[in-house]
Amino acid sequence: MIAIKQVLVPTDFSEPSQVALNYGKAFAETFNARLHLVHVLDENALVYPWATPEGETLALSTARAEVEQIVRNRLDHILTDAERQKYSAEIVTLIGSPFLEIITYAKAKDIDLIVMGTHGRGPIAHMLMGSVAEKVVRKAPCPVLTVRHPEHEFIE
Repeated sequence: MIAIKQVLVPTDFSEPSQVALNYGKAFAETFNARLHLVHVLDENALVYPWATPEGETLALSTARAEVEQIVRNRLDHILTDAERQKYSAEIVTLIGSPFLEIITYAKAKDIDLIVMGTHGRGPIAHMLMGSVAEKVVRKAPCPVLTVRHPEHEFIE
């Protein structure tokens, strides 16, 4: 029998991340598991403004504290208060290399399943930027479900 007690959903606030959250909530509900919602603020975001969460534009002069506050505000609106209680949600902002922080968090919290979105970038973008999801799949201490949008979805 499969026992899932801790579900991790990393988010970059993109549409694929929202789809992954829907899956994560479904797993948490089905298995009565705790939901962990994590955003990793890429340490390069303060140096390279294009590395900020999707949909956010920040000037290079924006202070680190302001960037962190923007991320916290966005995270606060992803789950309702009722959902936070229902899933015993833990909502966390980390700073560092996204794939390393996700792996480290998964190990530290004894995560049973990681559910994350993937952007499905083309081969050139993938070659230049790599894929956080791909690296997490390779190094994760637990199973990883990756979802794309739009794609076949089995959650109603």
